[in-house]
Parts: sequence; structure tokens; C-alpha cells
Amino acid sequence: MSLTFIDHAILHAAGQWWIYPILLVFFFVDGFAMIAPSETLIVALAAYWRHSGEPNLWILGATALIGAMAGDNVAYFLGRKIGTDRWKWMRRPRVQKVFGWARHELDKRGAVLIFTARYIPWGRVAVNYVSGSTGFRHRTFFWLDAFACLTWVGYSLGVGLLASSFPWLHHNPLLSVVVAVAFALVLGVLLDHSITVLHRWRDTVDARRAAAAARAEHERELALRPHLPADDYAPRERETTPTPGE
Repeated sequence: MSLTFIDHAILHAAGQWWIYPILLVFFFVDGFAMIAPSETLIVALAAYWRHSGEPNLWILGATALIGAMAGDNVAYFLGRKIGTDRWKWMRRPRVQKVFGWARHELDKRGAVLIFTARYIPWGRVAVNYVSGSTGFRHRTFFWLDAFACLTWVGYSLGVGLLASSFPWLHHNPLLSVVVAVAFALVLGVLLDHSITVLHRWRDTVDARRAAAAARAEHERELALRPHLPADDYAPRERETTPTPGE
């Protein structure tokens, strides 16, 4: 099977109406099941659009947005209904570690986590489930997730268009897709590490603030104590009653 045939087959599929329902299902499932990162599809199709004008980027973006939001909210309600250990794949050590990370971060900075997790393929699934299992307010989750999904779609389309814009890729659609997906994966890894570093930095800042608040409270308590002689603060020896014959 030649690369030219693959190019023509994919370009033909990208212009068909049935590609959008298939993509909708893929984006939907990606919200509550740990499968291949769905942003790679957006990036790849955006790269193909540069060569053929198909698929329609507006419809592609709307499909990704609706599917992603629906999948995220299904995961939220599944987390509320069944928790994070009902299914076998949930009980795997690596998955439980991700759930633990999501639970820890959600307790401290829910809004930031729900937004940033959308850019971490497996992290977003964990955050969706944990948000439901911990009783995070659904209305807040819905709007934070909607904004995160909207920016995520724009980011993924932008990566595909940017990575496929190099002149030497203009006559090779398949190669431009490979380059665009590779670029997206590398950028995703960098973004993942950047988000992790950001959260760790926030942890350090929070710990320092908590320590400073504890010191200030201790100093305030000392200032409010009555000014008694120093001996009054010293521990006193227990008085003993002499026994007969001593």
C-alpha cells in the first residue's frame, strides 16, 4: 500500500459527513476512559485541512468541544455514582496513583486543576472522576470544564495548523500530519511537566504561607500572655508528702 494511496484515502475520509459522528464518539469516550489522546486527531485533521480544505475546521472544533464536554461530565457523574475503584482498570497501581494526585490537588486548588488537567490526557480523566467522587460542586465543574475544553480545542487546532505550515510539507499531507502529531506530543509532554512544576511551586508557596501563619499565631499568643515572672512558666516539681519515719 503506497503512501499516496493512504494520503488520498485519508483526504477523502476527511471530506465525508460521517467523519464527524465518529469523531464525536471518540472525543466523548476520551473524557471518561483512558485511551489514545484525542487531541492528536484534532491536530492531524487540522494539518490535513491545510492541504485540502477538509474537514471543516468550525465543525471539527464544535464536534470536539461537544464531545469533550459530554465525556468529562459523564466521568464526573460516574465518579459521584461509583467512586474511583469500581472497575478493574481503576484499581491498577498507576491509575490509583493518578487518582490520588488528582484528589490531593483538587482539595487545594480545584479551579486551576480542572482547567489545566484538560491538557493532560490521562490526568483529565482522573480529575473528572475525582471531582464527582469528592462532591465538587457540579455547576462550578461544568463551567470550568467548558472554558478548559474551549481553549483546548483552539490550542489543538493551532498546533496542527502551525506544525503543517512549513513550506517543505506543502506537497506531502501525510508527512505534515506525522510532523504535526509529533510536535503536539512533544509540546504536550512539555506542557505536562510545566503544569507539574507549577503545582509543585504552588505547594511550596502554600506550605510557606501556612508556616508563616503558624508562626504569627504563635507570636500573637505569646504577646497576649500575662507578664508573669519567668519562674511561673517553668515546670514545677511535684510536691510529695513525707511518709512517717522520714
